Amino acid sequence: MSPDHPPGLDLDRLRGLLDRERPGLVNGPLTGRLIEGGRSNLTYAVSDGTGRWVVRRPPLGHVLATAHDMKREHRVISALHPTAVPVPDPVLLCEDESVLGAPFYVMEFMEGTPYRTADQLAPLGPQRTRDAVLGLVDTLVELHAVDPAEVGLADFGRPEGFLDRQLRRWGKQLDASRNRELTGIDELHAALGRELPSSPAPTVVHGDYRLDNVLIGPDDRIRAILDWEMSTLGDPLTDLGLLVMYSTRLELPNSPISTTASAAGHPPASEIVERYAARSGRDVSAVSWYTAFAWFKLAVILEGIHYRYTKGQTVGAGFDRIGELVPVFIEHGLTTLQEG
Repeated sequence: MSPDHPPGLDLDRLRGLLDRERPGLVNGPLTGRLIEGGRSNLTYAVSDGTGRWVVRRPPLGHVLATAHDMKREHRVISALHPTAVPVPDPVLLCEDESVLGAPFYVMEFMEGTPYRTADQLAPLGPQRTRDAVLGLVDTLVELHAVDPAEVGLADFGRPEGFLDRQLRRWGKQLDASRNRELTGIDELHAALGRELPSSPAPTVVHGDYRLDNVLIGPDDRIRAILDWEMSTLGDPLTDLGLLVMYSTRLELPNSPISTTASAAGHPPASEIVERYAARSGRDVSAVSWYTAFAWFKLAVILEGIHYRYTKGQTVGAGFDRIGELVPVFIEHGLTTLQEG
């Protein structure tokens, strides 16, 4: 298949759908390319030579529809678009699998850069890097300020018992990929369960909020938050804990895990917490628990990748080093919880 006709994207059928549903939107033959990045769903850039759009669909050959729910992603973006939260303009949702072989949605193409590594941030310099990361905090505050009921998302999740369910869910994920001794991981899981904090009022939670899941424009402002596949209604401090975790320096040479925290000018985790607290008005005294939970969750995700690597089920470079990172994440989780 040519680069202009990537797998999973039938441009003729897509054009036919757009002409029916949004007549006049497309004014020429469509070309498309796969955009790298994203946790699991496939993202394509599509153009007619003047206009540009983005198509999101589940992976090829997927079987777990709930894990790649296009309707949920489209719904949350549609609900947030009229608010101060920067998201792309949704164009349409298609649940008819005869078009591309799976449900998908189309949204506007947004200019901007997802910064994945400290090396990518380096050309910005310390001040612009600092501004971009603090903008990330401020945008998270904007997201958590949205009243779910006011934007039609009152039933977008089940906030009651959210943390307990999350902890049990990730414990089950760990059990599903156990094939070696991991010192401290059961201790970390049990300690998190014993010290479960009381959640504040529920908000829309992104679920994977970090610098490389937003697009930053030339003015260093966030143009759009992307990758809403893990979004729900729940405890907003889980987003903060994850952001704090990603803002912690990992002194790991040649790590396959991307991190921007070592970039010159990147604010320390403590400043990120203080800024969020000041701007949101939320009590962040339990942030150590949420950060430790983020370390646990990432340890489980990495162990799952390592497990698939040992079974010969991964494709690409770097997977051979994932396994050695898991104990580092467990140790950070235990230390964070003890210090809290």
